[in-house]
Amino acid sequence: MNQPHLRPLTSIIITFLAFSTLLPSSEVAAQPSGFNYNESRVPDFSLPELLKLQDGSAVTSAQQWRSNRRPEVLALFQDHVFGQQPNAVPRLRTRERSRKQDALEGRAVRREITVFFSDNDNGPSMDILVYTPADAETPVPCFMGFNFHGNHSVDPDPAIHITTSWVRDDSKRGNIDHRATEKSRGKSSSRWPVEMIVSRGYGVATIYYGDVDPDFDDGFKNGIHSILEPHTTARAGNAGGSISAWSWALSRGLDVLEMDPLVDGSRVSTFGHSRLGKTSLWAGASDERFAMVISNDSGCGGAALSRRRFGETVKRINTSFPHWFCINHRQYNDNENASPVDHHMLMALIAPRPVYVGSAEKDLWADPHGEMLSLFHAGPVFELLGRKGLPNDNVATVNQPIQTDVGYHIRTGKHDVTDFDWTQYMNFADRHLK
Repeated sequence: MNQPHLRPLTSIIITFLAFSTLLPSSEVAAQPSGFNYNESRVPDFSLPELLKLQDGSAVTSAQQWRSNRRPEVLALFQDHVFGQQPNAVPRLRTRERSRKQDALEGRAVRREITVFFSDNDNGPSMDILVYTPADAETPVPCFMGFNFHGNHSVDPDPAIHITTSWVRDDSKRGNIDHRATEKSRGKSSSRWPVEMIVSRGYGVATIYYGDVDPDFDDGFKNGIHSILEPHTTARAGNAGGSISAWSWALSRGLDVLEMDPLVDGSRVSTFGHSRLGKTSLWAGASDERFAMVISNDSGCGGAALSRRRFGETVKRINTSFPHWFCINHRQYNDNENASPVDHHMLMALIAPRPVYVGSAEKDLWADPHGEMLSLFHAGPVFELLGRKGLPNDNVATVNQPIQTDVGYHIRTGKHDVTDFDWTQYMNFADRHLK
């Protein structure tokens, strides 16, 4: 269990051959060159022990996990991967920007809620776009996650406020000179099937991640860092990066939803895709109020095992996105085996709450099999806490979800969020949030 790749080469080749039936060789060329996409070239490694304290003693009870080992693992991720989240929680102020009682042709109530992080209306703030079923008689369970291009990109409704925050340039999408335009309305609606989610009896809340911390390396001088972090000294090695800032803001969103009369704050699931899937996992690990956690194609630094060095690597992600993680994370560039953690331990921090990992067969960059293995190797903690993990570490069959107290699927297609993904997440939520 703790040495998953210390096994005969024939076993590795068999695993690769099974996996290659899911991943046509033509798809390997579509990924960034110079990286490993061959299962037989995954190096041997040993995963850090989940159920062993740093003093070497074994963890044999749920109480030992909760009181001793879980705090150790959480601190290791804070010091070596994501960094510390901001200690300060400012007095939040909220203001309803808009409300539509008959959104989606009468099926939903649509609201925009501005959350201010200071007493200054012109200071850092974020807008939460919330849809809830119009016919709900009691507060509903809710999915909450960040979007990449502004709340107005989630639905073409012309009444939704267009973000004035920094956005990534994308002329085809309608983002010009780092500003969103009318052309960008509804351009991300395929990833947010709001009507389908509401029709299943769920709320959906989304926030533009650039409201919280613009996604570029500027020395942490804007977003919430500008008000919550002193800039008089050099940053500490374990100071939180953007993922910690985004995760912190998801918790502030949960603060708001806990007070919302239309949402059941005890039944809120985080959701995130790609870098925001990493964020969802870290938010769920850090804040045990989240009832469920969903990672979609989160890959390196998220659901995938770093020691596999399959697809994107620690060095590549730290080089391309130096602002995402803490400075200490860089010492594991081309040195993954030296890290005191791997990402099965991130999954274990979520236990015993349900967690779902979604992968895509063409998304080799995110290491689909490595994402599944993280969830599998978190199993001993789920079992210690009375929950059921993945049944085995076999290569998963495409489009055949596995759901126990954890969930996993690998679907056809590329790095994206699809209706298939959302259907599985809602099926899983039906079991655990309803």
